[in-house]
Amino acid sequence: MTTPAAVVFDLDGTLCEGTQPEESLYEAAFAATDVEPFGSPGELWAALDGPPEPDPEDERSSLAAGFRRVGAQHGRRGVPADALAAGLIDAVDYSAVAYRAGAEAALAAAREHGPVAVMTNGPARRQRPKVRTLGLDERVDAVVYAGDMERRKPHPEPFARVCRAIETPSETTLYVGDSLENDVAGAHGAGLLAAWCPQHERDPGQYRPEHVFDGPADLDGVV
Repeated sequence: MTTPAAVVFDLDGTLCEGTQPEESLYEAAFAATDVEPFGSPGELWAALDGPPEPDPEDERSSLAAGFRRVGAQHGRRGVPADALAAGLIDAVDYSAVAYRAGAEAALAAAREHGPVAVMTNGPARRQRPKVRTLGLDERVDAVVYAGDMERRKPHPEPFARVCRAIETPSETTLYVGDSLENDVAGAHGAGLLAAWCPQHERDPGQYRPEHVFDGPADLDGVV
């Protein structure tokens, strides 16, 4: 198996996790609209069928659709879903993050081995506070914000851009991420090696990443 010459990390869910309680964000949405609360954060995330999209407009629309679905499940009519979505987004503190267990060890191992970068699907306005909180500017050679590009993961262009930024060929660059659909499929589609580093699941299904990690620290056995 090819030994990678460089490592690129996803950000959310791979290197870091949010520290702001989901309950407080959910409550803030209702407090901003004076709507009697219904449902729960878990019901909202389930109604979204995945996390909100990184594009600001898509994010609001996605959250609003989720609130409408949860409202319908609780027999609520005329839910001001757009206002609830805006209230939740306004309450988010994007700097409230911490390293996932083993992530700092993974960064150190990658750093000793070769070029290191971060490529995230979120826009800079949302992701840069996380980068500052984690001190990533001093730990990696490049940060690419695919959310500000015309195309985001799993499109090949963000992967090509990050490889250009660290001046390494795609075929010897390893992308580490927690999403099969965006990270593994995107990396393979762009010609990179892929390491899947989920938080809970361990079955990649029909995907075939070169590596499946129990946690970010498993990178030490690869580089």
